[in-house]
Amino acid sequence: MKTLVTGGAGFLGSHLCERLLARGDFVICLDDFSTGVRENIAYLMQETNFELMHHDVVHALDVQVTRIFNLASPASPVQYQLNPVKTVQTNVLGCINLLDLAKRCNARILQASTSEIYGDPEVHPQTESYWGHVNPIGVRSCYDEGKRCAETLFFDYHRQYGVDIRVARIFNTYGPKMLPADGRVISTFICQALSGMDITIHGDGSQTRSFCYVDDLVSGLILMMDYTCEQTGPINLGNPEEFSMLQLADTIIRMTNSTSRIVFRPLPADDPRQRRPDISRAMAALSWKPDVNLETGLANTIRYFRELNNA
Repeated sequence: MKTLVTGGAGFLGSHLCERLLARGDFVICLDDFSTGVRENIAYLMQETNFELMHHDVVHALDVQVTRIFNLASPASPVQYQLNPVKTVQTNVLGCINLLDLAKRCNARILQASTSEIYGDPEVHPQTESYWGHVNPIGVRSCYDEGKRCAETLFFDYHRQYGVDIRVARIFNTYGPKMLPADGRVISTFICQALSGMDITIHGDGSQTRSFCYVDDLVSGLILMMDYTCEQTGPINLGNPEEFSMLQLADTIIRMTNSTSRIVFRPLPADDPRQRRPDISRAMAALSWKPDVNLETGLANTIRYFRELNNA
């Protein structure tokens, strides 16, 4: 199998490249390194079945592949709000270029969509049939609406041209190789706790998220790509265990033996109040569910950041 992973040097993409190589795929890792880092994939460069392509998906590309995982997009608010126009371009023009490639190659293509499709949800937990509650002109819209438009493009290419698509809606994922300053809540809390800084909670801490360990998420993506029947998705991939931000902060302080204090800051605009996936479809169609609980995953992630600090 010759597999293209766009965004392959990012947090999630690098884990996916490693797993695909381990099972025998020839992997082309494509990244423009706007948020991905070479260190994430440096250990893969010696593999004979691995190729690195420095390229921006906003520009068309010509390569012969049989599978495409599209993970090309900044994924945290800090990252995608730095250049919101480029975020939209990546998620819209990038998808058009990759869908055109899939059409030419007769390749199966999977879109790494997001729980941000649901916005600040009025339905809880979120099922794939829920259309979402999204502000189309807010500061998060470049990502939220970019990903929503990407899903539209995927299904239109499927209906109009018969492109073989898969759409996975990914809920908060964490684990080793996250960037310390990417603005995601788990990496932020861990880095603050390890350094003894104040842990900053936005809002009153009652807002909730569901956290999926990266190994579980990668397994779900591969299962979905390999699934051969007419189930195109969308399919939620995430851990349905739900935690408040205050619970998460308390857990990380305890697990790191930190002296950090918790401080509260104003809630950012359009920040969702709650987020939890209904994974019934993934369980039925893919026989998939996450295996790693939060404390086990946090222990691995804390160990990674400790080693990073000591390097």
